[in-house]
Amino acid sequence: MTTKHEQILDYIETLEVGSKISVRQIARELKVSEGTAYRAIKDAENKGTVSTIERVGTIRITKKEKENIEKLTYAEVVNIVDGQVLGGKNGLHKTLHKFVIGAMKLEAMMRYVDPGSLLIVGNRDNVHKIALEAGAAVLITGGFDAEDEVKAMADAYDLPIISTSYDSFTVATMINRAIYDQLIKKEIVLVSDILTPLTKTSFLVSTENVGRWHELNEATLHSRYPVVDPNMKVQGIVTSKDVLGEQYQTPITKVMTKQPLTVNEQTSVASAAHTMIWEGIEMLPVLDQYQRLIGIVSRQDVLKALQLIQQQPQIGETFDDLITSRFNDVSTSNESRYVCEVTPQMTSLLGTLSYGVFTTLVTEAGSRVLKKYKKGDLVVENITLYFIKPVQIDNTIEIIPKVLEVSRKFGKVDVEIYHDGTVVGKALMMAQLIDR
Repeated sequence: MTTKHEQILDYIETLEVGSKISVRQIARELKVSEGTAYRAIKDAENKGTVSTIERVGTIRITKKEKENIEKLTYAEVVNIVDGQVLGGKNGLHKTLHKFVIGAMKLEAMMRYVDPGSLLIVGNRDNVHKIALEAGAAVLITGGFDAEDEVKAMADAYDLPIISTSYDSFTVATMINRAIYDQLIKKEIVLVSDILTPLTKTSFLVSTENVGRWHELNEATLHSRYPVVDPNMKVQGIVTSKDVLGEQYQTPITKVMTKQPLTVNEQTSVASAAHTMIWEGIEMLPVLDQYQRLIGIVSRQDVLKALQLIQQQPQIGETFDDLITSRFNDVSTSNESRYVCEVTPQMTSLLGTLSYGVFTTLVTEAGSRVLKKYKKGDLVVENITLYFIKPVQIDNTIEIIPKVLEVSRKFGKVDVEIYHDGTVVGKALMMAQLIDR
C-alpha cells in the first residue's frame, strides 16, 4: 500500500517534461491536502525532477543522469543568476550544451551560436532576435528588458529569454562555478554505482522460517540476508550467528536483528564504508525513497570502490585537493616532514590559517605517514587539536608527523606544525586501519 506522498511523487514522474505543477492543482487532482502536496513537490525538487523558479512557478524537468551532469537546464540557470524570465517559459526544461558571451561583433558572435546554446549579452535587441532565430536562448545582463517582439518570438520558439542584474563576466563565472561543482559531484562514487541489484540479491520474507535461511545458505554460500515484509520493506537482518542452534520451524522474525542500519542510493561509498567499519557490519541493505529493498552493498564492494577511487584522476578539484596540492614532501630517512605555503584560500577572514584547514593539514600528514608504516586504507576516527598559534597568509610552515603507535587495526600519530622554527600547532590523530 503506497502512501499519499509516494502517489504524488509517482504522479509527478508521469507528467510530461515542461509541464507546470502547482500545489493547488495536485491537491485537487489527487484529493490530498495542500500541505501534503507541497511536501511532495519539495521532495521531487530535491530529487531533481522538478525546478521551482520565482515569478514563474514549478515545472517538470528532466532528471540528469551522472553522464549528463555537466549540463544545466535553463530553469537551473534562472536560479543560479537570480534571473527573471521575460519569455519562452515553456522551454525552461530544455538543456543547454554551451554558453556564449556576446562581447564581439554580430557576425563573429553568430559563428559560435547554435541550437541549444545560451547567448549571454547586454541590451542589443537585434542580437536577441537573431539568436532566437538560430535556436539559442538569451540571457540579458545588466537588468535590461527585451522588446515585446522578442518576447513573442521566445514564446513562439519555446526558447527562454532571461534577464539578470549581474554583468556578463559575473554571470559566466556563476554558471561555470555551478558546472564545476557538478563535475566534482560526478566523481563521487555513490552506493547506486556499486550495489548488487535486487534481481541478484537473496533475501528472506518475514513469513518464512529458519529452514529457509539454511536453503539460501546452501545455494549462495552467503550467511547474511535482509528480511522484508510482503511490501518489500526491510524488517531486519539475519546472520549465521542468529540462527545457530535454532529449530528449522522457528519464525525468522524471532531470531533476526530488528531495525538494521541501512543506506540509500545517494549515500556516498565513503559514508557507507565508515558505517560498516565503525559498526563492524559486513553487509548493508539499500533502500529506495519508499523504504523498500532495492539491493545490498557488501564490505568487499565498498573496499574495491574506495581503491578504484584512489586510482582515478579528479576532473573537479575540491578544496581539500587545493590544500594538499601545496604539500611538498621533504622527508629524510629518519623523519617524515612536509612543507606547505599558506595561500589566500587557506585563511580565515582575519588572514590567518583557518581552523578547518589546520585539521585538513593534520589529516593529510597523519595519513601519509601511517601509509608508510602500513599499506592499505584508513578512516580517521579522532583528531585532538591542543595548541594553535596564528599563522599569517604567505607564511611557509613545516608539518612533522610522528607515529606513536601502530597495531593491526589502529594507528596513533602526533603532528607538530612549525613556522620559522617555532611551534604554531600540535595535534593528536587516531585512525582505524583497513587491510586491502
